[in-house]
Amino acid sequence: MGAAMNSLELGKPGKLGKLGFGGAGIGNLYRAIPDGEALATVLSAWDAGIRYFDTAPHYGLGLSEQRLGAVLRDKPRNEFVISTKVGRLLEPNSGGGQDSEGFEVPATSRRVWDFSGTGIRRSIEDSLERLGLDHVDIAYLHDPDVHDLQAGISQGLPALEKLRSEGVVGAIGVGINSAEAALECVEAADLDLVMLAGRYTLIEQPSVPLLERCVERSTGVVSVGAYNSGLLARPDVPEDAHYNYDQAPAEVLERARALADLCRDFGVELPTAAIQFPLRHPAVVNVTAGATSPEQVVTNAARMEAAVPDELWNALEERMA
Repeated sequence: MGAAMNSLELGKPGKLGKLGFGGAGIGNLYRAIPDGEALATVLSAWDAGIRYFDTAPHYGLGLSEQRLGAVLRDKPRNEFVISTKVGRLLEPNSGGGQDSEGFEVPATSRRVWDFSGTGIRRSIEDSLERLGLDHVDIAYLHDPDVHDLQAGISQGLPALEKLRSEGVVGAIGVGINSAEAALECVEAADLDLVMLAGRYTLIEQPSVPLLERCVERSTGVVSVGAYNSGLLARPDVPEDAHYNYDQAPAEVLERARALADLCRDFGVELPTAAIQFPLRHPAVVNVTAGATSPEQVVTNAARMEAAVPDELWNALEERMA
């Protein structure tokens, strides 16, 4: 394995760039996309100046890692940062059929939870083989709040700290949905990063205590899910908008539409404010967004760079107070 980028660099503002590329979509999340379109999407991210790429074995039973690596292995290794996740090993599956966890792929493998030191080391080695790279820069413990938070804290995080001390990975963290569980992890280990799905967006901010603690501990936060499963992804919020991977309740739709109206009053589209909002907090060092087409990448990049007047931010913050 090669030497990963120093952890002290990766948790700081600017080191990952403002916008990262999330690899779940190119793992066929919810729908299958052809290889050519997936590879073109990654290339579009590169051409847009994105240099931070995130993936996981969970995403399409390794398909996301394979597709991401097919593009990145031809790029100068010192010019990009890549993260993957540990905690789910992929084992051969002879049962056939299709994957049952949201990805449109054949179930040629099955996921096996493993937070042990041996399992985490093997997970990194397997990921490197799929990626075709000699090292990853960041390893996140994936979904300890979903599986077993205490095992994640007592086994998984110490195993990652050991890999970092050996130089196998440059930085470590957790990829997680629960702000409360993330805070437990931040208190329990010397983490460089927290990848937080939702929980600090235009529509909800329950993670403020976590973010404040991350500032105190110099732990960077990578914000994912800035669009809240699509709720904030369009200028006009449709009736069938999703929120937290399900149909948005009427009350949430009403709040999102009020936000859209407020943004419109200042000449800004709702998704533009949504993708930029997390970076308003000093703990947040990057916003990573998924994409399944080159057009989505270009749109996300343009929204990240679009001008948003301070008056809109002030009005939004007043509404959140």
